[in-house]
Amino acid sequence: MNNWLSILKEDINCVFERDPAAQTVFEVITTYPGFHALIIHRFGHWLWQHGFRWAGRFISHIGRWLTGIEIHPGAKIGRRFFIDHGMGVVIGETAVIGDDCTLYHGVTLGGTSWEKGKRHPTLHNGVVIGAGAKVLGPIDIGEGARVGSNSVVVKPVPAEATVVGIPGHIIDPNAKKSESERDKIAKKIGFDAYGATADMTDPIARAINHMLDHIHLMDNRLECLTKALNEAGIECEEQPFPELDGCEIEDGSNK
Repeated sequence: MNNWLSILKEDINCVFERDPAAQTVFEVITTYPGFHALIIHRFGHWLWQHGFRWAGRFISHIGRWLTGIEIHPGAKIGRRFFIDHGMGVVIGETAVIGDDCTLYHGVTLGGTSWEKGKRHPTLHNGVVIGAGAKVLGPIDIGEGARVGSNSVVVKPVPAEATVVGIPGHIIDPNAKKSESERDKIAKKIGFDAYGATADMTDPIARAINHMLDHIHLMDNRLECLTKALNEAGIECEEQPFPELDGCEIEDGSNK
């Protein structure tokens, strides 16, 4: 009983740590659907583990009806788990969620197969999944990793990585900063609500921009080479090249 009360107290305290809108304990207990869904799941999961499978599923169904959050009673969830807003969250039967994880509304921890066995993701400690993201299949999301809103992740994610896009691409907006600078940033911004910062670059746009720069450089060198050959008396038949505008792919970051 004391262990259940300790877990309940942790669930309440983690709301205050991750949601600045939370005002009082009474408000959290009475108005937070993520908190309600977690309590209902813990009861349903206990029933599921003790062989009362139908009862566990029925409790899960009631929880879905009351909160808009669907958690299969077979899913394993660690301590201090927080679902913010919560509407539309789906967590599959074989999903495993570690301690101190956070999910936002519209997140799916789903499967990609109809085969029995492990078919849903495993989230290690401290993972943040942004709103609308889909994490699919029996993949591991490493400790401290973050998935940006509306991303679709179908491959494993290493610890401390940040994933954005469809399909998900690993990106670290602070990769060029020293470790001490990254620590300062982490302390300054605190909890990152949607698993992606406002100045995060798009890895696809960045790769295309590098390709465009390379093409411009090759065009200039080829022009110089042709000019040098002509001056040396070696005639080169000039073929018109299409003009390349000085374009750049917008990646949505603050430049």
